[in-house]
Amino acid sequence: MKILPNFTEGTSGTTLTAYFVLPMTNSDIIDSLELTAKLMELHEADSFKIKAYTSAAFNLDKITVPLAGMSPAELARLQGVGKSVAGKITEIQETGKLRDLEELMDKTPPGILDMFKVKGIGAKKIAVIWRDLGIENLRDLELACQSGQIAKLKGFGESTQQKILDSLVFLKSQAGKLRMNVADALAQAVRDELQKHFDRVEIAGEIRRRAETVETVRLLVANDKPVAVQQQLTTLDILTQDPRQSTPFVWRGKAMDVDVRVEIIAVPADRFANELFLETSTEAHLTQMAADGRTLLQLAQVETVASEEEIYEKAGLPYIVPEMREGRGEWAWAQQHAPADLVTWDGLRGILHNHSTYSDGQHTVEQMALFCRELGFEYLGMADHSQSATYASGLRPDQVLRQHEEIDRLNERFARENPGRPFKVLKGIESDILGDGSLDYPDDTLATFDYVVASVHSNLTMTEDKATARLLRAIENPYTTILGHPTGRLLLSRDGYPIDYKTIIDACAERGVVMEINASPWRLDLDWRWVSYCMEKGVLLSINPDAHVREGYFDMHYGIATGRKGGLTTEMTFNALSLAEIDQFLTKRKNR
Repeated sequence: MKILPNFTEGTSGTTLTAYFVLPMTNSDIIDSLELTAKLMELHEADSFKIKAYTSAAFNLDKITVPLAGMSPAELARLQGVGKSVAGKITEIQETGKLRDLEELMDKTPPGILDMFKVKGIGAKKIAVIWRDLGIENLRDLELACQSGQIAKLKGFGESTQQKILDSLVFLKSQAGKLRMNVADALAQAVRDELQKHFDRVEIAGEIRRRAETVETVRLLVANDKPVAVQQQLTTLDILTQDPRQSTPFVWRGKAMDVDVRVEIIAVPADRFANELFLETSTEAHLTQMAADGRTLLQLAQVETVASEEEIYEKAGLPYIVPEMREGRGEWAWAQQHAPADLVTWDGLRGILHNHSTYSDGQHTVEQMALFCRELGFEYLGMADHSQSATYASGLRPDQVLRQHEEIDRLNERFARENPGRPFKVLKGIESDILGDGSLDYPDDTLATFDYVVASVHSNLTMTEDKATARLLRAIENPYTTILGHPTGRLLLSRDGYPIDYKTIIDACAERGVVMEINASPWRLDLDWRWVSYCMEKGVLLSINPDAHVREGYFDMHYGIATGRKGGLTTEMTFNALSLAEIDQFLTKRKNR
């Protein structure tokens, strides 16, 4: 029996439900140290002090034990910390703040902090822009780029100016949005609060459709007295109303000071199923014609039902799960499949693409394996970074050999401990796709792995032709098993490089390469809109957490949501194969 955690249990860091109400965590401390270092560099502080903060933050990011409760002496013994920074960490833990950081913040215009979000410029360049041009906000930075002032600054030039402009355009397009995991956590926190006051509360809209990014957090409250609902909402400390945007039936504003629109809609109890359906589905989905000539919208507005399934029944249409109600091919999908065909957590048999302390992970191979087995899976695929990824402590060939020897010992142990319940650690690597499309390592090293995840991590600024050619050469490499996060995107932070999706997917089909759905909520790459084309071409998809800590396995819930949104079936999911089946698959590839 697998342990089935809540959808929001854990990411590569803290649990999502703890995102908004947290004790001091390692991540909080590291963030404070990193920001202090950036602001010290901005204000040209002592370079040794900057290095002390930076080094401590870098090394603490690899620590798996909680820093909270450690004494200054214990903190000082941690690699890269030292006595001085240990005292700063203790100050953060005891007071919730850092005086050095507060002093730096006091002499830094708020708009300058926003500039740290701009790709292509760091603290030193921001300092030049601020001091030489007097620019203190993103709007003035954009105007300076448009007028050519930035390019004239020493050490900048046209290329840097254009990168700044491109990044500013991207940041504006992402303003007021949240990633799936954060939006879901916020919605659940608001729902939990509302449930103290109302009998029925449900999350709807983009979150229920499992959109990768969310602009509006929408909840429904079953209540026949909308005015009373509004009055109750005004008493809740977590909510801040926008009176101009609100109506007697729809409360609008923000929750917990998070920068995203929140809507709370009061609906009559007997119409709840209707409104939940309407407030979840897109306009394109609702325009589908029912058997009697009405649209789904018209039917749901007129016919009072007890469940969403009843709406589809009355329409003479197959039931569509909430994730797929986008108006993008779900009706064609339903002609060949049923909701029960969709991939689920219980349908997965193994976890591929994971990192350990051999590279930039925070748990050992043994720790990662034991937790994977504890969750009820049959296999764990390690895939630490390859040697070119020096920033992530990529493995040299001798380290690869050492890891493989450890995996062999673990597999022998697991076979002895429970011969009736097979569990295996697969020897994998996340091999960098180099600039010319070749894979990291020579062939004799690549041949030692059970499987290879090929991913781009460097030189991300490419034209579509160059990016596509680079990926194609990697796909053609006989050692490539899985194409990892194919566009390299970081949601709300970085656009992916452009690729010709059809050409890439066609090549995967031809070469038998598996396509990854990277389940990290920062990536969710492959985009769900291309899942159906992969299935059409017979390309298997692997839902991989890219876990750097054990709890990162739970990110597969986001990958599952993304797969289901695109119509991914268990049958077409690579890591839904049993251990025996995946061993057979990998052996066949090696021997071809």
